[in-house]
Amino acid sequence: MVSKFPAKATAAFCLITAGCFSSQANFHPFSDSSVCEGILRSSRAICTVAITVADYKYSLYGLPNDCDEYRRLLSEVHLRSAKRLLKLCEINKGFYVKAGQFVSSLRQIPKEYSLTLSSLQDQVVPYDFKVIKEVLVSNLGQDPSELFTWFNEQPIAAASIAQVHHAMLKDHQEVAIKVQYPGIEKKMKLDTRIMYSLAEFVAWFFPEFRFLWLVSEFTEAISLELDFVQEARNFETMSNNFRNNKFVRIPRIFWDLTTNQVLTMQFCHGQKVDDVVFLKGMKINPEKVAKKLLEVFAEMIFIHGFLHGDPHPGNILVSIEGQGGFSLVLLDHGICKKLDEEFRLEYCQLWKALILLDSRKIQHLAERFGVGKYYRYLPIIFSGRTIDSKSGIGKGMLVEEQKKMKQHLKALEMEDISSFMESLPSNFLIILRTDELLRSTVSKLGASKWVRLLTYGKYASLGLSLKSNPCSDLTSLALYTRLIGNIEYILLRLTIGVTNLVLWMEKLKRCLNKFYGKMSAAGKGMSTMFFNIYFKM
Repeated sequence: MVSKFPAKATAAFCLITAGCFSSQANFHPFSDSSVCEGILRSSRAICTVAITVADYKYSLYGLPNDCDEYRRLLSEVHLRSAKRLLKLCEINKGFYVKAGQFVSSLRQIPKEYSLTLSSLQDQVVPYDFKVIKEVLVSNLGQDPSELFTWFNEQPIAAASIAQVHHAMLKDHQEVAIKVQYPGIEKKMKLDTRIMYSLAEFVAWFFPEFRFLWLVSEFTEAISLELDFVQEARNFETMSNNFRNNKFVRIPRIFWDLTTNQVLTMQFCHGQKVDDVVFLKGMKINPEKVAKKLLEVFAEMIFIHGFLHGDPHPGNILVSIEGQGGFSLVLLDHGICKKLDEEFRLEYCQLWKALILLDSRKIQHLAERFGVGKYYRYLPIIFSGRTIDSKSGIGKGMLVEEQKKMKQHLKALEMEDISSFMESLPSNFLIILRTDELLRSTVSKLGASKWVRLLTYGKYASLGLSLKSNPCSDLTSLALYTRLIGNIEYILLRLTIGVTNLVLWMEKLKRCLNKFYGKMSAAGKGMSTMFFNIYFKM
């Protein structure tokens, strides 16, 4: 046990736990083994959350939340709780691993959770091939030996809901076959219902800790991933959007070998996008890869309004094929989001306002997004600056700004964070998660924050010049709109340059004044010293 609690509290939580998981047997008409497994998984989850709630309740009891002791203990409880959740995910596997991965990619949760749960990213044990073979036969109607020249029974990748095998068709085309685990949809329904119940349970004890928005987003994302036919359509939409981009490759879908549980696509060679050793070994500049990666996702968000929502390094490969010396291979299009046109344009406006620090525009757009009360925090979240920043874009915050920001953040309570996240539209939430995953990868590749901000500013300008949502095309209309967008971007760069120059001159003036002040004080000191020496003589 991580910590000790009063006996009465422990007994109360055990009774709650027993009552909760005993009711799960009647949840759904699954097989007996499925029900037993569901009860076991649910009981572990309920016990873990019950103990965690008790830990928060009694470890912080009686402490005002604005004192240093409270913040120190809160960090300790966060870490203990994160370790409990990590253990739960590792034991329950399946959707619990997926949920842990989902949570670890969010900046809006305490860092103790995101850092601890990030170890789940690559710890998935694949299914035995006998089980996978049954899925293949039931979906494709034939034994793999009848469809493929060869089929590697050892998976080349394994995730929470499926694993991928390498094979060759009879016509000698290499393919990657994504096979969904059997019974995974039933487990998803049970597990997500339990997660909803646990979120409600936590909110009952701690009204300010409301995580239903998180469970809702996770449930939507995982439901999308289970539909392989829709994922295949997403592949084709993305391929069409980037058909003229020589730096992007999207695997081709083989529809005659694709069903709701089996997805067959072109096999593409490459290494994970964050494999810096590989990139340097192949004479590929990691910073150039980072820039292209940002440009690709900026184009998705600001131009196409169709976003790949799970860009972790395993889903993006760097291939040595391509006109520019490399290309980016985009895999796993299960979580894709179509942004509505109004949101796309307003998000473009938001980024332009963020770069120019147009506080009135930021406040107006925050109100449009439903978070007007928290508009001051949007520049911090996206650009790392306060709304009244005096530092140049991409230059980091001044010491005074950092102190001011810490004071603002200390004033925030969990109620504010819950309210903020609940109020955000779904489009915004998937962009936040995607942006956080991209930031992590770009940082590993050694690119500066300045590259991301300028890239987003450029594509936001391009996006505002589009009245509709065209694909990357070379028609006269597309060329015209891109010209207008590029002109706006150049003006934006000039504005940023002038602003940074003015800020630099102000900083230089302060330094010179400080220097002259010291020199003046030193001069007066020297004069006094010589005057005293003269009269003593």
